[in-house]
Amino acid sequence: MAPALALAVMMTSCEKETIELLPKDRITEESAFQDPERIQLAMLGVYDAAQTGFYPGGQRGYPFGAASTAQGDMRGEDMLNVAAFYAFTYEGTFNATTTLNNVAMWESLYGLINKANIMIDGVKTAAEAGVITQEQANSYEGESRFLRALAHHELLVNFARPYNETGDASHLGVPYRRMAINDPASVDEAKAQGRNTVKESYAMLLEDLDFAEQNITVSQLTRASKGAAIALKTRVKLHMRDWNGVKTEAEKIVSGSGPFTSPIGGFALTAAPEGPFAGNKGNTESIFSILNSTDDNPGTNAALPVMYSGANRGLVAISPVIWNKPFWPVEDLRRTTLAGDFYDGEKYTTKYRDLSGWSDNTPIIRYAEVLLNLSEAIARTEGVTDKALALLNSVRGRATSETYVTGGASAAYLNISNANDLLQAIMNERRIEFLAEGLRWKDIHRTAKEGEFGVTGVPAKVAYGAVTTEDWKAASNELRPDLFKSIPAIPYADDRFLWPIPTSETTTNPVLADQQNPGY
Repeated sequence: MAPALALAVMMTSCEKETIELLPKDRITEESAFQDPERIQLAMLGVYDAAQTGFYPGGQRGYPFGAASTAQGDMRGEDMLNVAAFYAFTYEGTFNATTTLNNVAMWESLYGLINKANIMIDGVKTAAEAGVITQEQANSYEGESRFLRALAHHELLVNFARPYNETGDASHLGVPYRRMAINDPASVDEAKAQGRNTVKESYAMLLEDLDFAEQNITVSQLTRASKGAAIALKTRVKLHMRDWNGVKTEAEKIVSGSGPFTSPIGGFALTAAPEGPFAGNKGNTESIFSILNSTDDNPGTNAALPVMYSGANRGLVAISPVIWNKPFWPVEDLRRTTLAGDFYDGEKYTTKYRDLSGWSDNTPIIRYAEVLLNLSEAIARTEGVTDKALALLNSVRGRATSETYVTGGASAAYLNISNANDLLQAIMNERRIEFLAEGLRWKDIHRTAKEGEFGVTGVPAKVAYGAVTTEDWKAASNELRPDLFKSIPAIPYADDRFLWPIPTSETTTNPVLADQQNPGY
């Protein structure tokens, strides 16, 4: 099995304090789960695995840090790869051994999953022994199951075809691991586990999120919460194309009319688009983020402000592809407050701002996404409605000084009467709003099979060496065709649409070796 599984049993807190385990290759009730304080540290250790993982080459931002955010951007066309660090992903030249790309994602995600599973078993035993109450155990289990679901969904969108690949989603997904791997017997069992179907994977994922919604009692930006579980379900059901399911979940945390707010968690859009980033440590819009701090930052190669800022290493820039799109108005505040001046000829985001302490939290899901998820689900099922337009306008409208009508199908802002035009506008808005947050690939993955909104696979991209400063022309709709020649589009049917299962896994798991993605 992947090395991450062996490493995953070492529980550390977010302060990097290692919990001493006896023996060191497993966690027992007598060690990590013997008192409430250590159980709390063990829970923080699971979050630590989400922050920096167990990658043996050092902190790289896997599974939910700068590297994973950049991977989601690099598979799309709207961010520009500036150095060799993400070239395998950006150019589609990865294989089953490309360590700093798909291999690290697989191994660190399953490392996180294993920690979550160990935590679940541990708190159950602790509750039975009276160390903590059943309510506390259920809350810890809910947090762990939220993280387990989040990790499995990340695996599904990179290593499996989308839900609608087959009519019944019976195609191969990923191994949904719900067993703690911390002794020889569990290692042997894991080595024989194959891939669940996509349908099975999503069903188990939703079971985890339903449990999290019902049992988590904490409410904190960098901890899973009831609201975060609901918000993540809107994303998951969007990928399942369960439009009514999206509406059911979203309506739990979105008021019936604008200004939209949540009765759970008090979520609401910030007044300005830079609000979630200027207030990275706490604001009304951020629903769940991965904690980083000056004392516990993710390191040079794993920090968002290092990788995304031209004033720092600057390995990921904004591409002229999105910068020049006419659907992004020149006067949009997201151009002026969330993008800086040129550095060395490229345009960079300014979403991540702590250039010295590298303490920016990693945004995982924001209220803006929930609103756009709901807007899309309504448009898919009901067409153009007042509410679908109002939801879209609530996100778009705060980014401009113009006055937009927030209700009525004849809203002057969009003047949309056709459902397909509204859906295109929503997808365009997602590209702007979530730029440099790693969400682009998820939208490509879920829409490419149907060829919706101009997405028919991995999009063509501009090559870094081919662009000049003059190629960034805001809202101009001008882009030299020759920029795409070196990195052409990859059709949906191409094997490279998916990442291969790493060799580190297939060499020890014969079942997965026989279930490798085609072409690898």
